[in-house]
This record gives sequence, structure tokens and C-alpha cells, in this order.
Amino acid sequence: MRDDLEARADLKYGVIPRLVRTASRRYASREAVVEGRTRVSYAELGARVEAAAAACIASGVAPGDRVALWAPNTLDWIVSALGAVTAGAVLVPVNTRFKGTEAAYVLRRTRAKFLFVTGTFLGTSYVASLRRAAKEGSGRGPLPGLPQLEKVVVLSDDAPADFTTWQDFLAGGAEVSPETVRGRGDALHPDAPSDIIFTSGTTGHPKGAVITHAQTLRAYDAWSELAGLREGDRYLIANPFFHTFGYKAGIIACLLRGATMIPQPVFSVETALANIAAERISVLPGPPTLHQQILDHPARALHDLSALRLVVTGAAVVPLELVERLRSELRISTVLTAYGLSESSGVVTMCRRGDPPEVIATTSGRALPGTEVRVVDVSGGPLPPGDAGEVQVRGYHVMSGYFEDPAGTARVITPDGWLCTGDVGVLDPDGNLRITDRIKDMFIVGGFNAYPAEIEQLLGRHPDIADVAVIGIPDRRLGEVGKAYAVRRAGSALTADDLIAWSRREMANYKVPREVAFVTELPRNASGKILKTRLRNGAPGPAPA
Repeated sequence: MRDDLEARADLKYGVIPRLVRTASRRYASREAVVEGRTRVSYAELGARVEAAAAACIASGVAPGDRVALWAPNTLDWIVSALGAVTAGAVLVPVNTRFKGTEAAYVLRRTRAKFLFVTGTFLGTSYVASLRRAAKEGSGRGPLPGLPQLEKVVVLSDDAPADFTTWQDFLAGGAEVSPETVRGRGDALHPDAPSDIIFTSGTTGHPKGAVITHAQTLRAYDAWSELAGLREGDRYLIANPFFHTFGYKAGIIACLLRGATMIPQPVFSVETALANIAAERISVLPGPPTLHQQILDHPARALHDLSALRLVVTGAAVVPLELVERLRSELRISTVLTAYGLSESSGVVTMCRRGDPPEVIATTSGRALPGTEVRVVDVSGGPLPPGDAGEVQVRGYHVMSGYFEDPAGTARVITPDGWLCTGDVGVLDPDGNLRITDRIKDMFIVGGFNAYPAEIEQLLGRHPDIADVAVIGIPDRRLGEVGKAYAVRRAGSALTADDLIAWSRREMANYKVPREVAFVTELPRNASGKILKTRLRNGAPGPAPA
């Protein structure tokens, strides 16, 4: 692993706009993005990003303004995101699984000035969804309920009268000179925020982790080095761009190495197999469920997957059998596991190339170079290898804090800089980390983190629900899914199907409980805390006296 200062990406580039500009020159003729029949070189990508940045400047985006982006994995996502960051904005990616109310919360919380939004995706009009959620308020912009939001650009050829189309937006930047655009990017400081990544909090409200340009560049240069990503690799990015794994381990890593991005808006195993074969995909990060589906697909043998050489996975327990099958059946030379969270720029530990299969399958590897990982007891004292406790991490990649939430930040970052992850883990004598449980009760649905407190708050809005608790239960396809234990209000005839159908309208699909059990009372301790251990053990009644 390179550790000389001159090689560090944060010192070499300083800020993301300079990385984009350098990549557009260094890899000018290489394919940067492939989207269907559209093939964009690095030189062309650089020009498109510069045009989007010019349009942002012409539209009044100032350094430090929050610019939100609510869209699936596409070329336009890449261009609009990098364009906004080049104009000095702080990018706020919005989860494409969110409903209008959830998206509006993020926009309101960050006081986003500008929004890029897709038109219709998966049969849903995001514009209409947002209109319903933000129709009431005193704002004079396109959405009265979001008074800080001055402009909405629809990434489409059509847009409502009070919104702007993508082409009209780009045309507005024609008078902004390249020198102005480059000057805006060069004026940014490496320690300035580059993005705010929202992660659902255990208090029921999403929290925005603020990450800087320098943190992103250094962390994902290290990630790329450890993974062995190299120039000319062809990278199928099925991980959503709104997530650190998609944006930074995807877009930023490819820019750092000159790899080709092939974005996939929705994961479909059939589409993935076709892309891997047609585009000679060599790199395929993703959750274990993605790779399991590829291995188990009945038509797998009909596709040429021989170009695959690198898989990076995590976000769930990785079966040893999966690692062995990827290596033996698909002949993938490098299979690695990793662990991270938004508050640590998305990465904490990572296996190394050459690690034995049992280490890759049973651990998440060792700390990123230049960072520290420890396991502590309930009093905060460090524990020896082999003892389980809370995982804490310290280093350059730990967030500067939650956006405008000093109290929330103080709860998770100690005075001496340790980030309390809320995850329970064990370190082995070699420093490999094994995650064994989740203090925060989080469960992972097909690679997406689901937080019971947030889901409970959303379910509590149903007029027939008096009390509710959510736990994760095993699911063969998705790893885990939610199960709700609910107390009906007096006189209600609400059914499980009714509540699940309502949930699908009100929250992202991965949050929707797949099972509902109605109980007369939830088990609580003397202080009123719900005893979720009893729910997990199948004893949902009130706690014994």
C-alpha cells in the first residue's frame, strides 16, 4: 500500500473538481461512462461536467449551497452531481426508494437551494410525489412547502411549467466562461464539505453525515489501491449512487483509476448478466445477495462472465460457500469483504488481496491504512482480541459531524475523536474485524440498512396504530426483512395486509414490514423500553412482573 505523501490523492488533487479535470485529460480517449448505446469518453465527461457546473453558477448556486439529487444511477446523475460539486456546492444525494415525504424531510433539513430530480422512475413520478408532500407552505419557489428550494431541474426533456428541463438548464450556462468554472472549483478548500450522506438514525429521523473533499479522495484512493482497481477496468455499478458504496466506491474510484462506469439503475440479475457479457465487465462490487443471485441464475451458463476479476462485498454475513463459488465457478481472482458506515466516509475495514478465503468470509478485514479500529466495553475501555464489544473507529475519514446537529454528533464521536459505530464486533489477533451484532437494532434488507426506530415512527402515523415495534427476521432472498408487532386502536379492524399496503405507499420498499403480528400489548421493562429480545424470541406479550 502506498503511504508516501506525494501519492496521496487528497494532496495530489485537493478537491473533487480537480480530480475530474485531471481524469478528463489523463484518460481522455478512454470510455468513462457507458449507458446503453451512449458511450462517453473521459474528455467528453469532463466537458459535460464543466457545462453542468457553468449552468449551476448561472442559476445562482454559490459555494457551500446544498444541491440535492434524487434520481437513479444514470449518466445524468454523474454529470449533475459532479457539476454541482465543481460549482462549489455540497451534494445531497436522496434515496431513490424514498417517498415524497421522506425526500421532503431531507430537502427541508439541509435547506437545499437546488434539486435535480428524475422524471418517472419505476412507474412513479418523483415530481408528483414531491408536490404532494410539499404543497403547503409559504415558499415562493416551485414547492411552497420547501421555502429554501429555489429551483428544480427535471432530468428529462419534459417538466412542469414551474420546473426546468435538463436541456434548458444546461443552456442557461452558455455565457459562463470555462475560466469562471475552473476558478470556482480551484477556490475550494480540501477540508470543505463535498457531500452530506443521509443515514437513518435510531431516533427515527435520518441524519446527514458531512464528509469533506479530502476525506473522500484519500479514503477512496486507499479503497481502490486495496481492491486493485486499475485503468481500463470496466465497472458495473449496481450499488445506488445515493449511497456511499455507489457514489464513492463507484464514481470517485473510477475517476481516480481511469475505469469505465456502466451504471445500472435497478438491479435485475438478467440485466446484470447481459451487461457483464456484452460490456466485458471486470469489476462487480455489491451485497452478497447480488452475487448469490448471479451464481444461482438458471441462465448463467448462457453468458460469458470470463472478464470478471474483482468482487468487493459486505453489508451482511458472507457465507464461505459464496466466496468459494465465486472463485471456483466464476474464476474470479479477487474476492474481498469490507465494512463501513456513512459516518466514516463509507469505509472502516477491508480485506487484502491474498487473504485466505476463511478470513474473507468470516471477517471484514483490517483497518484502512492511517486509521484505527478498536473494540470497547460498556464503560469505553478497550477490549483484547477475541472479546466482543462496541466497534469504534478513529481517523482522517470520520465525518466532521452530523449536519447542524452538534448534540447528535457529540453522542457518536468521543472528545478524543473515536466514532462510536453502535455495532458489536470482535477483533482477532491480526486485527481482522468480525461484526457479530448491531447495538442499534438495525437490520439489512438486500444490502439496505433498515432502522426500526425510523420505521416505527412512520408506522405510528397510521390512524389505527396505537403502539408498534419492528424487528428484523431472516429472509432467504433479502437476508433480512422487517416484522412489525402492532397494537390496534380500540375498535379498529385493521388487518396485516391493510397495514402492509399502507406502508408501501408511505415508505421506501426496503423499510416495509413483510410480516405484521397484532398484539394487545408490547413487552416493556420498568422504564418503558420495549424488550425486543422477547419479540425476537417469539414472546410478544407483556413482560413478567
